[in-house]
Amino acid sequence: MKPGCYIDRGPCDWQILQQEKGSAEVGLAGSCLPSGEIPDRQRVFVRVVREDSSETVLPWLQATLHKGKRWEVSLELPIGGLYRIETSLKPDSLGIEYAFRGDTVHHVGVGELFAITGQSNSAGYGKDPIYDPPELGVHLLRNNGKWDLASHPLNDSTGSIHEVNAETINPGHSPYLSFARYLKRELNRPVGLIQCSLGGSSLGQWNPAESGELYRNLLEIVANCGKLRGMLWYQGCSDTTIALSQTYGERFANFVETLRQDLAAPDLPFFTVQLNRFVADPGPWGMGDEGWSKVREAQRRAVKELPGVFVVPAIDLPLSDNIHNSSYGNLMLGERLAKSVLKHLFARDLNADAPDIAAALATGGRKLRLVFDNVSSRLYAFDLKPEDLPLSISDESGEIEIKDYTIEGNEMLLRLSREPGVYGVVHYQHGANPGCFSIIDAISHLPALAFYGFKISRDL
Repeated sequence: MKPGCYIDRGPCDWQILQQEKGSAEVGLAGSCLPSGEIPDRQRVFVRVVREDSSETVLPWLQATLHKGKRWEVSLELPIGGLYRIETSLKPDSLGIEYAFRGDTVHHVGVGELFAITGQSNSAGYGKDPIYDPPELGVHLLRNNGKWDLASHPLNDSTGSIHEVNAETINPGHSPYLSFARYLKRELNRPVGLIQCSLGGSSLGQWNPAESGELYRNLLEIVANCGKLRGMLWYQGCSDTTIALSQTYGERFANFVETLRQDLAAPDLPFFTVQLNRFVADPGPWGMGDEGWSKVREAQRRAVKELPGVFVVPAIDLPLSDNIHNSSYGNLMLGERLAKSVLKHLFARDLNADAPDIAAALATGGRKLRLVFDNVSSRLYAFDLKPEDLPLSISDESGEIEIKDYTIEGNEMLLRLSREPGVYGVVHYQHGANPGCFSIIDAISHLPALAFYGFKISRDL
């Protein structure tokens, strides 16, 4: 080895660090090999420069030397990048520009860091071609344990060091590259992604109260990444059996609460996706229409029951096979998630929340009034015929037909074939494949969140 500085602990090439109050504290350590000339008068220095111009961000800072020619230094990097971290070994007799060589870390950014969790639509299985290129400042911790420029497929299992979430078939296009690129543009800072998802995974694999192998893998992966800005969660298809769907909400809550405890991040936000469609017959797969509806309902209710959990819809997205969102659908989903992050974490004034049922009120005269939250101007139902609305109403006596309807602002007034009984409920977007038409917000065009078994009250 030649005289100089060597790094063995600190950020890696391409790594994105989570900023906190405008900066990120970085620890750097290693060893040095002095030249034969007066070794005790040689000092380690570290600096940070802008990678695009070599302009100084942090000037040369002397590191602390320890026995055995070990050194360490702490740096406070401001939001931004990309940065280059340089080291050198300087004899007292020489200017810094003539110091001995040192290791360098390239392409480091300080911005926002998100972990990707869930199953195949989170791993990304869009198969149709679409323009969604990599971009400097959007980086990925790949399954091989190395930071890199983010590019599809994000869940590439080449050289994976985490066998538990290695894919069994090749993944494809994911929503999260477009998500990160959108955030980078709006926030003017780098965005990092940590890939932890696995196609076909069940909630039980993520819930430490059950088998929890993917939960433990998640903790292992993020252990060396520092703090996270948020979690990206898209899962549920594997839990649409009757038995699993009934407990989805409480099991998801345990996953969220335990992860926050283990990461010492009690307010860690979760940005989730309500289940999309499955257009094949769910029966042979062990799934059922009721199970799909119950999981979607649990995902809708999680936002109301768990602080810091947010949800966006996917029910209207195009598919590339019987269950996976197409690449075009993933672009749409990435934008929806990015807008949700911007609204809820960065106080941007955006129409990022989908319409959500707030009340179902029987008003007498065979009329039912549905009231929705998160409507920016008015609802729109594509002028569908009453029988084609993705709504169904039932009570202890069976189904109730919708004869007619009107929309005004955030309310739908339905005229029914009879008065709802004591146990009347409303379902919206019921089943694995409820069809392609939704009730939407006329401005944002976000579809209303699917709901199941919403109780009808009396409007007194």
